[in-house]
Amino acid sequence: MKCNKNTMLLYAVTDRAWVGKLSLYEQVKQALQNGATCIQLREKDLDEHTFLAEAIELAKLCKQHHVPFIINDNVEIAIACDADGIHVGQEDMLASDVRARVGENMIIGVSAHTVEEALCAVKSGADYLGLGAVFSTSTKTDVNLMSYETLKDICSAVSVPTVAIGGISKENILQLSGSGVDGAAVVSAIFGAENPGEATAELLTLAKEMVQA
Repeated sequence: MKCNKNTMLLYAVTDRAWVGKLSLYEQVKQALQNGATCIQLREKDLDEHTFLAEAIELAKLCKQHHVPFIINDNVEIAIACDADGIHVGQEDMLASDVRARVGENMIIGVSAHTVEEALCAVKSGADYLGLGAVFSTSTKTDVNLMSYETLKDICSAVSVPTVAIGGISKENILQLSGSGVDGAAVVSAIFGAENPGEATAELLTLAKEMVQA
């Protein structure tokens, strides 16, 4: 499965902090049924065995919906569960090193915060870029906010698909209109919602409006 701009439109990033009434599997299923265009599994605290079992289960679910399934950071898990892609940060492996591990068919996403980082990531082989944090977020407390101008400059400087991330919600997503970004990556706006499916459908409509503006 190859990465394209449509993949980025509504990119759902999991966070088990909101698992409760629904399991993570049920949350992801609702998101897929209501238009999520990509799923990233992000697990920082699970042991490898549990992480892999969960990844295998979600990879199958995403394949049923023909939606790319991305693993955050863990190359070994991505390979073992036959994920469609892997996403790495600036502090992780270079995209070129990841490519050497995963082969030519896996999508590689890289986080970037400046035009220089974005250009280096693309040169190293990134298939798409995650840009942010565009708004304040409780998910990550160690990142600086990216200005609208920087977001726009990066989108103009690269030819690969781009997705904005960081504190994006239905209340602020349209503030990204005109930046050139291809979509929005959301965490709590979907997985922290009482009804993830309903939240996904609403965000999909807004994401389409954002990229068409």
